[in-house]
Amino acid sequence: MIIDAWAQHATLRHLQDPIFASLRRWTKTPIPTAAPPVASTVATMDAAGVTRSLICAWMAPGGAMISNDEVAGFVAEAPTRLIGVGSVDITKPLPAVREVRRCVQELGFKAIRVLPWLWQLPPTDRRFYPVYAACAELGVPFCTQIGHTGPLMPSEVGRPIYLDQVALDFPELTIVGGHIGFPWTDEAIVVATKHENVFIDTSAYTARRYPAALVEFMREHGRHKVLFGSNYPMLTPAHALEGLDKLALDAQASELFLAGNARRVFHLD
Repeated sequence: MIIDAWAQHATLRHLQDPIFASLRRWTKTPIPTAAPPVASTVATMDAAGVTRSLICAWMAPGGAMISNDEVAGFVAEAPTRLIGVGSVDITKPLPAVREVRRCVQELGFKAIRVLPWLWQLPPTDRRFYPVYAACAELGVPFCTQIGHTGPLMPSEVGRPIYLDQVALDFPELTIVGGHIGFPWTDEAIVVATKHENVFIDTSAYTARRYPAALVEFMREHGRHKVLFGSNYPMLTPAHALEGLDKLALDAQASELFLAGNARRVFHLD
């Protein structure tokens, strides 16, 4: 079994957004002109042996790039394969808390994700805190991005060390930092080691590009702390898994990385 902890089934407005021009340049892909069907995402999962993918909404300052209701619709088309992850507008505290509750209690989502670089605010900013409280109260993880940003936005707000303060303020909150925290991966490892409920996912990186410190962490005391992610459609799951066999993970570490940790962290059946 493989569970992808960070993926998107993207809307056309998400795929066409100018903010992703740098990613299109790197991946040498043209601007899409049609929205992909859910079946194409499932087929990409099948090609990599991925059993389930957590697909996320994208709430940005200008509005929803992928709305929570759109994610719910995608999940409804493939309920045994896709799992919803919601997002909210952190500048509107009470509506954000209500939307977190709706995502979890009505839409059945398993987590909430907010990207600091989209808002150009660090995770310690007061506007995040009502969302943390709501997630902790409902028992769902708060997912975020840590490390360098591919889009042409400031990266500093993705420093993993910010999550140290968040975890101190909300010890009841499960936090998943995606994109491995590079070039501050050592910070991510230290924070995940220090705090019982802080985890790292490997989305946006192929296995062959994981920093040596992260691979050592996965092999040893961090085997319960790292989750596989692809960041599809930026990377297909098959591409993200390239080089996995070269990491020399033992059977337990491999199973935890590919599925076991995600099952536990996101409370999946």
